[in-house]
Amino acid sequence: MKGVRKKLGQWGESLAADHLKRRGYVIRQRNYRCPVGEMDIVAEDGGCLVFVEVRTRRGREYGTPEESITAAKQAKLVEVAQTYLQEHDWPGDWRIDVVAVELTRGGKPERVTVIQNAVGG
Repeated sequence: MKGVRKKLGQWGESLAADHLKRRGYVIRQRNYRCPVGEMDIVAEDGGCLVFVEVRTRRGREYGTPEESITAAKQAKLVEVAQTYLQEHDWPGDWRIDVVAVELTRGGKPERVTVIQNAVGG
């Protein structure tokens, strides 16, 4: 089951990256890792550095993708973003967005939604 979830997550991240590019975001890095955690996508949007958490779900039995981000996960995302900012000496504005990806049972994209400033830093 874990392999299926991993593939689902990778598919969602690819859909999210494509969606962000179509919206004008410039993808700087995917799957940034540091000692405190991981960020799915790091991008730029109009001069603002954007950290993106992608959540992918098939069906809504367990709620929408965006509803799955707990307070602990939000705190971890802020930590990861701050680590990236220190490592890369980013002088400008930044934010954390969430991309919610919902797939049909067959794995086709049903909804891709960008929620800007979803997590406060």
